[in-house]
Amino acid sequence: MVELVIRILINAAALWVAVQVLPDNLLSFSFGNDWWKLLAVALVFALVNSYIKPIVKALSFPISLMTLGLVAFVINAALLLLVAFISGSLKLGFKVGDFPPNITSDTLIGALVGALIISIVSTLASLALSPRKLF
Repeated sequence: MVELVIRILINAAALWVAVQVLPDNLLSFSFGNDWWKLLAVALVFALVNSYIKPIVKALSFPISLMTLGLVAFVINAALLLLVAFISGSLKLGFKVGDFPPNITSDTLIGALVGALIISIVSTLASLALSPRKLF
């Protein structure tokens, strides 16, 4: 249970960093003073990564072999768009470009770069917070 809470907090921090780094036309989050919306989007992000990502990765394994793993960037961007869609449905205020409702080149660039930033930040935070193993 503690690991789930830590994972959600890491996701929230990674989402916040991505929103702060990227311009509003690529990635935006209008949560105002409602910090719980950031945690709700982080929870949606954690659920999508826990349940949908393994299925998509397993189905895309042959393509992943042919592209030497580069298709993982596209998968992460598509899952970030899914999180934006779910967030739009729940009125949480998280948007990637103009998605939802429109898909433009800004949307695709925002999804790719946002997913890359979120991956880097969450990996670094996970490494910093995980217990050290010698062997």
